[in-house]
Amino acid sequence: MHVNKVLQKLREGKPVLVGIVWTVPHWKIVEMMGIAGYDGVWIEMEHSDFTLEQVSQMILAARATGMEALVRVPRGSYNDVIRPLEAGATGVLLPHCTGGDDAREFVRMARFAPLGWRGIGGSIDIAYGTEFSDEYYQWANREILLGVMIERREAIEDIDAIASTEGLDLLLVGPADLSQSLGVRGDFTHPLLREAVERVAGACAKHGKAWGIAGNVPPPNKQYAMGARFFTVAHEMGLLMDGFRQAKQTFEKELAG
Repeated sequence: MHVNKVLQKLREGKPVLVGIVWTVPHWKIVEMMGIAGYDGVWIEMEHSDFTLEQVSQMILAARATGMEALVRVPRGSYNDVIRPLEAGATGVLLPHCTGGDDAREFVRMARFAPLGWRGIGGSIDIAYGTEFSDEYYQWANREILLGVMIERREAIEDIDAIASTEGLDLLLVGPADLSQSLGVRGDFTHPLLREAVERVAGACAKHGKAWGIAGNVPPPNKQYAMGARFFTVAHEMGLLMDGFRQAKQTFEKELAG
């Protein structure tokens, strides 16, 4: 049982750098991120067509390269939350948190007693059924990262209750959906969005929670100055598309002389 390096850095106030696997569900991409030195990989399940088997393979690749595997689960059932954990994920992110009650229920599903009511099953997470012990349950409650996405107006209105939730580690702003919920879709410089982010930052500072923004708006240095410590650096879809476009443009220039 190891110390979760993402949580350790967040607790020390250090920046955490995470890569995202969004559309190409392959363990080799995760392995590349680990070799490149990322702290963790965000495995996307809300907006992807990934199967649990594919996610499990990517989790194992993260473990093999010393990265933390953080899975954004879909809005769904209790089993949608715990199955990635039993596959060995060391963090789960809940999209579209609606408020304090929602955050508390998420924690109850994902934490063992006394913080929650997560069922005792056990698979990869407990070394294939060989580590049923109080030490493991205490470790899981301490070292599994739980984060919620702040993407809705009602979450901003109840942000103090979310940030004060016991057992929650991270609040992560989703600027695209939050701007849509605020009625200013896609305007990432709008005062309403800026004020919402400031409210998240203030609530997290008040209650000792880490926070970040999914994406690079505003630029990372400005996010850092506001207190953000969780950063999503890039996803494989963007890197591949940019690379293919650049290679094609370079080739066309060579042909043109």
